[in-house]
Amino acid sequence: MDRDEELLRGRVYGQDHDDPRRGPRPGRVYAELVGGPLDGLLLDVTDRTPEQRADGVALETELGRYGAGGRSLYDPRPGDPSRLDWSGDTP
Repeated sequence: MDRDEELLRGRVYGQDHDDPRRGPRPGRVYAELVGGPLDGLLLDVTDRTPEQRADGVALETELGRYGAGGRSLYDPRPGDPSRLDWSGDTP
């Protein structure tokens, strides 16, 4: 595991890597991002409706194929709503 991967593990997507409270917070619901450039991060899905969760997400990241301004696409894993699988990157 390289340094970038190490910094991402156990973090919640959208929080700064140097935030002292970068891990999951009590009372919130998270889905794990699996594969792709955001592998291992947790996504806070607490305020998403079941329909929104079923649609998947496009998350901004400079770590993907398109660099700064690009997005990584994650879709819900059938039968396991606690995981979102990477399906590719988009500009």
